Amino acid sequence: MEASRIENLIRAKKSLKISLEKSKSVGLALEKAGPRLDEIGVRLPSLGSAVRPIRAEKDALAAVGGHINRAVGPAAAVLKVFDAVHGLEKSLLSDPRTDLAGYLSVLKRLQEALRFLGDNCGLAIQWLEDIIEYLEDNSVADKVYLANLKKELKNLRESQHGELDGGLLDAALSKLEDEFRLLLGENSVPLPMASASGDQACIAPSPLPVSVVHKLQAILGRLIANDRLDRCVGIYVEVRSSNVRASLQALNLDYLEISVAEFNDVQSIEGYIAQWGKHLEFAVKHLFEAEYKLCNDVFERIGLDVWMGCFSKIAAQAGILAFLQFGKTVTESKKDPIKLLKLLDIFASLNKLRLDFNRLFGGAPCVEIQNLTRDLIKSVIDGAAEIFWELLVQVELQRPNPPPMDGNVPRLVSFITDYCNKLLGDDYKPILTQVLIIHRSWKRQSFQEKLLVNEILNIVKAVEQNVETWIKAYDDPILSNFFAMNNHWHLCKHLKGTKLGELLGDSWLREHEEYKDYYSSFFLRDSWGKLPGHLSREGLILFSGGRATARDLVKKRLKKFNEVFEEMYAKQTSWIMLERDLREKTCQLIVQAVVPVYRSYMQNYGPLVEQDAAVSTKYAKYTVQKLEEMLLCLYRPRPVRHGSLRSPTFSAKYGNGVPDLRRTASAVV
Repeated sequence: MEASRIENLIRAKKSLKISLEKSKSVGLALEKAGPRLDEIGVRLPSLGSAVRPIRAEKDALAAVGGHINRAVGPAAAVLKVFDAVHGLEKSLLSDPRTDLAGYLSVLKRLQEALRFLGDNCGLAIQWLEDIIEYLEDNSVADKVYLANLKKELKNLRESQHGELDGGLLDAALSKLEDEFRLLLGENSVPLPMASASGDQACIAPSPLPVSVVHKLQAILGRLIANDRLDRCVGIYVEVRSSNVRASLQALNLDYLEISVAEFNDVQSIEGYIAQWGKHLEFAVKHLFEAEYKLCNDVFERIGLDVWMGCFSKIAAQAGILAFLQFGKTVTESKKDPIKLLKLLDIFASLNKLRLDFNRLFGGAPCVEIQNLTRDLIKSVIDGAAEIFWELLVQVELQRPNPPPMDGNVPRLVSFITDYCNKLLGDDYKPILTQVLIIHRSWKRQSFQEKLLVNEILNIVKAVEQNVETWIKAYDDPILSNFFAMNNHWHLCKHLKGTKLGELLGDSWLREHEEYKDYYSSFFLRDSWGKLPGHLSREGLILFSGGRATARDLVKKRLKKFNEVFEEMYAKQTSWIMLERDLREKTCQLIVQAVVPVYRSYMQNYGPLVEQDAAVSTKYAKYTVQKLEEMLLCLYRPRPVRHGSLRSPTFSAKYGNGVPDLRRTASAVV
């Protein structure tokens, strides 16, 4: 009994101890829970505010869950893509040159992301708007709360029509444009004319390395996909046309800007015309050819119209129009025979480049160049044909003018003989023939080569008639014979062995040589041939015993000889004989006619007047050597400032399309 009571006490003790320990733990827990309860007390108002918009029963909220989940899925995907776009920002704001391929790849990803946002952002917003509408219809949420949500969705819908990337795409595309310009600029080097080697193959190598072309094409592809083709073409044209201009500037092309008012005639700029042909050939065959090929290489994937349009702008801005305008300026200058040769030079240059022009500038975008070229060719052909067919009239209209007073070959005669030979030469005859064929075809008229030949023969005949007219125009028969001898020999000498001489024939040449001899004999007979007659020996032998009488006769005859010689010499010392062989032969014949007689006379009778020094200087005025020197110096041409072929003055006025050509005397002399 006692034992059981003790056991009960022990159990009670243990139970009490356990209860005390639990109480102690609870106390400690309560002590700790105090601050947490305070925290909960603080948070309860905000939690209540957050829960307050949802004012629905549990069943209603369960039905809404499915709708919310379907709307949140697309919205979450859109937000994820937005995060990805911002993740590309650092790469796209870096320099594309570091890794162009990588840059283009990142840019492509940006565009794909923006395309996704453009396609799905609106859908996600629509789903969210549908949820709000459902919440409104079922009064699941507070109206003010829903109104705020609707306002935020409206702002989001409006922003999707703007820049979803915050302008990142435009910034990246601008960097690509800058890289496009840099690649072009760094690899565009002016081409010196010295590197062009004349008639080499027309196809010039691409002026840019293949790797650079591939980079340009890659950049173009990305820019064109973003509607920036026009800006790319603008950059390309600006850089490449500037490069071509730099190549041409080294050629000193200031003369291309010359106007008709700045020069008197074509002869004053004929040096420029020769340069023009070489410079145009260099520009077309090397500069524009290279640009044509490069435009094709860079823009070929885009289309023919694009790269041809690009090339036409480069050609126009680089200077092809200035070349064509210079040619047009030459055609507008006043007419003269030299202009015909220069027009033929221009036609030859253009004809040489005809195939190149057709290939390079034959496309629709080059219509301005085509029109200017056609206009230039027409003006050249019309002008050349007009001058050629007027040459005969120009020669004939100079016939009434007086002949040269120095008996020289008129400038018209020397010019026309050389000029006609040029027209019949291998350099000009094929070109002139082609020009006349084209010109007559425009008038629906046929052309035969004999038309050209006959016209030149008629011009030469007109020159002959002019010479015959001028021979008869002199009042002095001696000067007339001198002039005739001069001109017939000029025609014979300068046409022998030439194309024109072959055309005229050997009999024609012999005839003029015979005329030269004929007039030469009359000239010598009627002038210097009469001079020895004044040194007659008549009466001097009979008076061998009368020395004083002989001396008087010698004085009288020497005085007369001196007077006639000095008069004749003074007159003829101003006469001119251009042909050296004719001049030397004529002077030699004069010396042979005069000097031997004078030498013999002075040897025999000179001592009669040389004894007295005062008398000697009056009558024996010339030593034999001095006389011979004077005669050998006759007819020498006066020094001229230029030795180039200059045309006579051919001015012209037009009325009703018919030339009214007027000449001055200076054209003959």
